[in-house]
Formats: sequence, structure tokens, C-alpha cells
Amino acid sequence: MKTVNILARITMVFVLLVSINACTTDDLDPSLEQNKLIQGGITSVDNLYAILKGSLSRMTEVNYYGRDYVINNEVRTDNCFSNGNSGRFITQATFSYNANTGYFWDEAYEAIAGLNIIINGVDLNELEGDMDYGTHLQGQAYALRALIHFDLLKQYGQQHVGGTLGVPYVTEFKGEDLLPARKSVEETKQLILGDLETAFNMMSEDYSSKVLPSKYLAKAIESNVAVYFGMWDRAITASEAVINSGLYDIISANSFASSWENGLAANSIFELAFNETDNRGSDAIAYIYRGGSYGDVQVIDEIADLYEAGDVRADILGYEDDMLRNMGKFPEIQGYDNVPVVRYEEIILNYAEALLETGGDALTEINKITSNRGASAYETVTKDDILNERRKEFIFEGKRYDDLLRTGSDIEKVYMQQNIAATISYGDHRLAWPVPKAETDANSNMIQNEGY
Repeated sequence: MKTVNILARITMVFVLLVSINACTTDDLDPSLEQNKLIQGGITSVDNLYAILKGSLSRMTEVNYYGRDYVINNEVRTDNCFSNGNSGRFITQATFSYNANTGYFWDEAYEAIAGLNIIINGVDLNELEGDMDYGTHLQGQAYALRALIHFDLLKQYGQQHVGGTLGVPYVTEFKGEDLLPARKSVEETKQLILGDLETAFNMMSEDYSSKVLPSKYLAKAIESNVAVYFGMWDRAITASEAVINSGLYDIISANSFASSWENGLAANSIFELAFNETDNRGSDAIAYIYRGGSYGDVQVIDEIADLYEAGDVRADILGYEDDMLRNMGKFPEIQGYDNVPVVRYEEIILNYAEALLETGGDALTEINKITSNRGASAYETVTKDDILNERRKEFIFEGKRYDDLLRTGSDIEKVYMQQNIAATISYGDHRLAWPVPKAETDANSNMIQNEGY
């Protein structure tokens, strides 16, 4: 059996999912006949919705937002550490990973494959159903395609390790290029922004959801991309579009803790849906944050000192014996809780940071957060204040690692409990994941990151 890279394998996966007749396993290369089966299997707009749900399902898998994408971005920072209770996440927390582990590469490109079927794998005019809704679905697919490529770029791109390579930006389900090369970081960024602009223009405000992409999610992601790359004027414009939509609110102090139990709160812009049928058991995100069976990801003791008395964000902390834990976020131990991807508070803090960088009124914006958290108002505001507020607000949600890297910060050895032996300097090759070895072996155009 010949080695096949992810882009060829996902073509076969979706042939099996969409076509009426399954193919044999003897032919590993996608064929014209298989491609026709995909076309023939999609007859209505409802079929596109089913494919969108399939891509969202890929995003909820354990290696991606179901657990590891979030956890990896916490244990590699000064928020959490791996206590080795079951031996999990030690490799990531010590930055000792190698190219034999793919992390979320496959799940990401599998999700993108389905989105590309929706975008350009069918002729919308030939399908049965509501064409306006079909156009909206295509817009949703553009938004998710941008989001997933942005996630890939942040983790595998060379922007923080001295290189220029981003990731392959895949825009066709089955094009002529099944062995794509990596785009540059700049090219990847521009393609992400282009997809977001298309998504916003195609989606309608008539279809509102927090567990499916909505129109203003495109602007929220654009806000995040712009802040990540220091595009401050664009960050202001995108943030203002979300704020002025009037669709979202900062969650109040009284509702902060309970919002994690109920989901779909007023501050949610987009979250991935989980329920009891998704029972992850020991693979659940909550299961790794607490409990005696696994509970490998422990909170660094000094984190309790981040919060002043009365700050409701401290209420998510608690103790199991003498171990400081995340007890409030993702409270359902079996993993039934939705996973937030973008919250409104992130947009407010993006806006504050962009205003600070351009001489605007950042103080008003940051105090919108503190006034809803039982925390003291700022009298003046600095960049460090905003980053610290982001740390307190988004702890355990996987945002801290990206904030450190985008600001050119070292991964400092500050606390004894951190798994790293010494500070990891900004620019160290380990700040980018290795491209999976299976991909570089199968794709002659794929360039590995330095150091692996």
C-alpha cells in the first residue's frame, strides 16, 4: 500500500461520506469516477448543510477543539503545567515534541475538505432548496475555512521562528494539486482575510446561530487576525463592526460562572457544540483539567494571585486536595459542554489594544471588562495591562500562547511548577509545531520546519 498524504486521503474519506456507492480500498488515488460520485451524491442545499456539520464535527475531535488544541496552548505557558498523573501532555509542556506526532493537522485539513465541497465542489444553481440559504452556507464555509487556516498558521507557521513559510492554503476539494507547497506567511494571511471578506458578504443576518458561523463571526475572526499581525487600523474597523451590530454583550459578573454551565450566552459569538452523545469519557477536556483518574493539567499555584478580591473570574479556580484546578470552565466532566471559539470579550479587548496602539481611548474599553468582573477600574492603561487582562479573562481557553508569541515574548520560566527547565527564547524553533512526518514523507513539495 503506497503512502498517501492527507489531501489525497481526505478526498477518499469524503467520497465515502457523500457518495451512494462506496469505492474499493484497492484504488488509493482519487479518480474521475469517484469525483463524479461526489457530485451526484449532492442534490440539495440540505446536503450542503450536512457537509458543513461534518466539518464542524472534525473541529470537535480530541486533537482539535475537543481538547488538545486548547490544552497544548495552556501547558506551554505560565498558566498551567502537566503533573504527569497519567503521563499526558508532558511532551508538549516540555517542548520536546517531534515530527512523528501530527497534532491537529489531519483534522484541520479534513474539515477544510468538506468546506471546499460546499464552496466550489457543486453548482449551487443545480441544487434543490432555498438558494439564499445555500449562499449563506457557502459564506459559512468561507468563514470556517479562514478560521481553520488561521489556526494552522498560528501553530505551524514560521512567523515566530525566523522563517517565512506559512501553511498550504487549500481552496479546492479535488484540484490538480494534491501535493501543495506551503504558502508564505504573508500569502496565507492575505488568503485568510480574503476568505473572511467573502464570507461576510455572502452570509445573511437572517440566519442567526452561536453554534454555526454567523455573519459577524467573519468580522470577529478578522479582528483576531488583524490583532495577531499588528494591523491596528483593520482591527479597529473589524471590531467596531462586531460591536455596532448590537448582537452581543459582555457577560455580567453575576452570570460569569453560570455561563460556563449553560452555554449560548450573550457573550458567545461562536462555540462548538457538544452534548451527551459526544461522550468523550477520559478524552474530555474537563477530564484532563481535574479529577483523580487523569487530571494531568494542573494550575500553577501563583495563578491564584492574579485576581484581586471580588473578581468573579477567580471563582472558576478551586482545589482538589492541595492542587489548584480549573473547576469552573468546562464544568461537565464527561465533556458535554460547548467549547467557545470566539467570545465578545475578546473583541472588546482587541478593540482596546488596537486603540492603544493608535492613540485612541483604550481605557474606556478595558474598563468595560473590569466593571463586569468585580475588578477595580484602570486609571491608565498600558499594553501589559491589556495582555494581563486577556490572561485573566481567557485562562484555560487556549489564548495565552498566541498572545505571548504575537507580542514577541519569550516563554519564560517564571514558576517552579512549569515543565520547562529554562526560558525558551522567542525565535526558538520549538515555537512552531513540526509538520507531521507522514505529510513530508508523502508530499515532495512539503518543507519541514527547521529543527525537526
